[in-house]
Amino acid sequence: MTEPTDVAVDAELLAEPRLVVEPGVAARVSTVATPVLQGMGYRLVRIKVSGDAGCTVQIMAERPDGTMLIEDCEAISKALSPVMDIADPVQRAYRLEISSPGIDRPLVRRTDFERYAGHLVKIEMAVAHDGRKRFRGKLNGVEGDGIKIIRDDVRADQDPDVLLTMEDIASANLVLTDELIAESMRRGKSAARDIKEDMGLAPPPPEHAKKARAELPISKSFKPKPKPKAAPKNTKEHRLAAEKKKRAGISDHHEGD
Repeated sequence: MTEPTDVAVDAELLAEPRLVVEPGVAARVSTVATPVLQGMGYRLVRIKVSGDAGCTVQIMAERPDGTMLIEDCEAISKALSPVMDIADPVQRAYRLEISSPGIDRPLVRRTDFERYAGHLVKIEMAVAHDGRKRFRGKLNGVEGDGIKIIRDDVRADQDPDVLLTMEDIASANLVLTDELIAESMRRGKSAARDIKEDMGLAPPPPEHAKKARAELPISKSFKPKPKPKAAPKNTKEHRLAAEKKKRAGISDHHEGD
């Protein structure tokens, strides 16, 4: 069986629908922004229209692998602004703001819940589950059309395992932890490195390096050992040795013969 290519995988991720869709003005903005973002290779995460600074339209986006750099935000803003001006989905003066999802990001697609399994999450339900609408716990992956979490706020006599129906979720966000910060830093460094390689600004890594990258644990960041500092050459010992060589008529390139 042929393995799917990176291009095919990215196309599938770009077309993946969101679980939560905004109403009203945000929905009109989504209709305009989504095709532009997808055409540029980004996914829409969330749209928020607020009264800050008169009116602010915040569009949260990401690459298919979940990363987002400041250069990405600038490129989206430059491409989307004229399209928004023509379509006029807000129908009033507004300030456009393009942002990344952030570390404690919202989870809006099935693949988000799969990607961040093992991390702490807060979920609010649109439809109550066993009389509750708010849940917090470790994300334990996806099962069928449900999200599995292990609650961290249960009593000793309660079952911590919960399966929440995906379509009943109103919002879900990651909770900021040391492990999440470490993973975010690892993803950001890897994305920046890949972009430089794609642009030819850095040589592609050898096969063994690619394998090592893939095998790095998600919850840890790789830190290369610092290189030892070279000893300064302008010392008294160096000057005396150079003077001795000069007097003896020995040049540097014959040293060691």
